[in-house]
Amino acid sequence: MMAKRSVKSERTVRARKAAPQKVGKLVEKAVGVTSPLANTPDRFFNRELSWLKFNSRVLEEAENRRHPLLERLRFISISASNLDEFYSVRVAGLRQQVRGGITKISVDGLSAQQQLQRIGVEAGLLMAEQQRIWTTIRAEMRHAGLAVVDAEELSPVDRDWLRDRFMERVFPVLTPLAIDPSHPFPFLPNQGFAVGFSLHRQSDGVKLRALVPIPTHVERFIELPGEPTNRRFIALEDVITLFLDALFPDCVSKGRCML
Repeated sequence: MMAKRSVKSERTVRARKAAPQKVGKLVEKAVGVTSPLANTPDRFFNRELSWLKFNSRVLEEAENRRHPLLERLRFISISASNLDEFYSVRVAGLRQQVRGGITKISVDGLSAQQQLQRIGVEAGLLMAEQQRIWTTIRAEMRHAGLAVVDAEELSPVDRDWLRDRFMERVFPVLTPLAIDPSHPFPFLPNQGFAVGFSLHRQSDGVKLRALVPIPTHVERFIELPGEPTNRRFIALEDVITLFLDALFPDCVSKGRCML
């Protein structure tokens, strides 16, 4: 019984490998033209890489100055949301294939592992482009009276107002999580967002690592008081970093990352 299954499996693999060549011959017969690409996987675009190219074209709309400024910002948001879904569905599927030991080659000649490697390169370029365009649009927004400020730009009055706002609306819903060898890595929900901190405890010099999930029911950007014609906002993760002493007394942040 096992021998019959093995033979059947080998036949299936040979049939799948021969399928692209059969398609190529049918194309040649239909158009009457012989092409060096007709019987090779190079004539196909990889589905996942093609999707990333599509998302790059979505992002290109953010540089189209015929669109209103905030519409251009929306295109960055759309491309980022698309990329999140791409990783949670398509990349997750490829990783599952790799973990399962599946070595099936796609019609474009790439294994799941090869696709993941190329996706990593293309996605990295896409994210770098998102950051570049966001930096440009952020400067244009500031010129138009709509600024996203950094903590270094805050005045003492701004900091006092922000601390009150933080302690009243943000601090009660934060749940700091420790990261150490004695605990499993904290669970992050799908499409969750968190800030990771590398901390130095001043009293004894111990190095700590912690994770602070960003609550979804708190405004992502907090508007600072000021003139209606010159509105200022600060990101929630910057506010949490600014008042980190409320979460981790006697600790100083030596670095942070976004998860």
